[in-house]
Amino acid sequence: MRDLTTGPIPGHLARMAMPIAMGMLFQTAYLLIDLYFVSRIGDAAIAGVSAAGNLSFIVMALTQVLGIGTTTLIAQAAGRKDQADANLVFNQSLLLAALCAAITLLAGYGLAGPYTRGLGADAATAQAGNAYLLWYLPGLALQFAIVAMASALRGTGLAMPGMIVQMATVVINAVLAPILIAGWGTGHPLGVMGAGLATTLAVAAGTLILLAYFVKLETYVGFARAQMHARIDTWKRILSIGLPAGGEFALMFVYIGVVYFIIRHFGAAAQAGYGIGSRVMQAVFLPAMAIAFAVAPIAGQNMGARLHDRVRATFRHAALASCVAMLALTLFCQWRPDALVRPFGHGNDADSLAVAAEFLRIISWNFVASGLIFTCSGIFQALGNTVPSLLSSGSRLLTFAIPGLIVSTMPWFQLHHLWYLSVATVTVQAITSLWLLRGQMRKRLVMTSASASA
Repeated sequence: MRDLTTGPIPGHLARMAMPIAMGMLFQTAYLLIDLYFVSRIGDAAIAGVSAAGNLSFIVMALTQVLGIGTTTLIAQAAGRKDQADANLVFNQSLLLAALCAAITLLAGYGLAGPYTRGLGADAATAQAGNAYLLWYLPGLALQFAIVAMASALRGTGLAMPGMIVQMATVVINAVLAPILIAGWGTGHPLGVMGAGLATTLAVAAGTLILLAYFVKLETYVGFARAQMHARIDTWKRILSIGLPAGGEFALMFVYIGVVYFIIRHFGAAAQAGYGIGSRVMQAVFLPAMAIAFAVAPIAGQNMGARLHDRVRATFRHAALASCVAMLALTLFCQWRPDALVRPFGHGNDADSLAVAAEFLRIISWNFVASGLIFTCSGIFQALGNTVPSLLSSGSRLLTFAIPGLIVSTMPWFQLHHLWYLSVATVTVQAITSLWLLRGQMRKRLVMTSASASA
């Protein structure tokens, strides 16, 4: 365990955010490696894999329910030096992880076909998406175990083990992807099916590595058979924090699904271009997301220790760092967005690359606002109330999804109209998040101080 209630906050942010960013970079590399080799197959394959991969947002929503609830409760327990409660939360999170994994497999295999047929621009796209998803699902299910363990470590102030595991899994995936997708060394390319299988095998290896770490090295929290039976009261504590946060990722699934639905009439090239652009955008968001993930345990431990000035200072330092990083990335995307998408071309998809570059150039205007949203979300988690963050994200159903569906029916509608609408609505969401955070900090920090002094 690392005590985050003492010492300079910028130093804690740097030490936590850097390994988290590295881990997230390697996680994103999963998608980019697969996308690189799949792009050699054709637009239908890119569009199919991208649309099928959107289901990962549903799994991310569920993992966030588990991960954020676990990180917050363990960080607060560590802040008040309550190791017993931290260990209870960890073991209960493992039970929830097993339950969520089973649900993912059952629902995924039952609904894969209808889902890919509903979003695919044509039959070839739907077929590619279905083939990828069937082999990708076991890897998605295993993510719950990884998230439960990595979140527990992050709550105790340790981000490095998770980064090492992510690095190992990406190396494995990078080795397997060309072998399974393109048939390097075997002469039997599996195409999009190989992309899903490579990721699943890599995630399975990562799960085993993290299990070994807990058995051999971890001392603050660990596996306890006596705590491996359902404790509904602890589940409620995890879910009360995690469910609203997971709802944010579920809404991202809805937003992206709406985009694919709207642009399907523009053909597979448009869907492929959006798939490339959105994957690159995920990589661009890494600095801001890493800072936000670091904010939660730092502010959470200080919240548990009732050091409210340090909670406020954590937000100030994190918001500034996030804005600076995202502004630099905005300027680059305004200058050379084509440089970010060119590696995913294969000589015959100029239209899809043009869509991807235009997407990044326009959407980059909301990068700073997105950084603020991520930072606010991290503080909401630390405060133990993620409902305001869900409300902020939910506002985009009114400002983006509904108007987007309406304007898409107009005869003058073009893709860039949807991207500009997204920029405007993210800006509104950032303002909403800041306003809600101000109210929550004034309410919760003052209320906690009053109880502490009583």
